[in-house]
Amino acid sequence: MDSVVQLQRQLVDYAGQLFNEGFLDEQFNQLQQLQDESNPDFVVELVTLFFEDSEKLLNELAKDLEQQSIDYRKIDAHVHQLKGSSSSIGVQRVQKVCIAFRNYCEERNIEGCQKCLQQVKNEYSLVKTKLATLFKLEQQVLAAGGSIPWPM
Repeated sequence: MDSVVQLQRQLVDYAGQLFNEGFLDEQFNQLQQLQDESNPDFVVELVTLFFEDSEKLLNELAKDLEQQSIDYRKIDAHVHQLKGSSSSIGVQRVQKVCIAFRNYCEERNIEGCQKCLQQVKNEYSLVKTKLATLFKLEQQVLAAGGSIPWPM
C-alpha cells in the first residue's frame, strides 16, 4: 500500500507542477471531474482528439504562412480554433500564445505570425509530453490498485 500512496503523491506533485508552471488551468480539473466509472478514459480521449486536431491545424498554419499571398483571415480562423480547443481542455500556455498570434494576424505581421507559430509548436510539444507523463502516472496508480485523487 505504501507504493500506491507514493505513486499518488508523485501524481499529485507532478500535476501541481503542471498547474504552477501554467501548462494547465482550472478547466483541466473540471474535465477530470466529469470523468467517472462509465467513461474512465474521458479526459485521455478528449486530450487525444485535441492533439490530433491541433496537429492538423499546425500543419495548415505552416502551409498558410508559406504562401506567396498570405490570407490572414484564414490563418486567424485556424488560430482561433486552436485557441478555443486549447482553452476548452485547459491547456493554458498554448492558449496564451494563440492570443498573441491572433494579434499579429490582425496587424498582418508575417514575422510575428511566424514567430508565434514556432512558439505554439513548442508549447504544443511540451504540453503533449507533459500530459503523456501525467496519464502514465495515472495508469501506474490505477495498476497498483489506487485511485486518482482529482481534483488536485
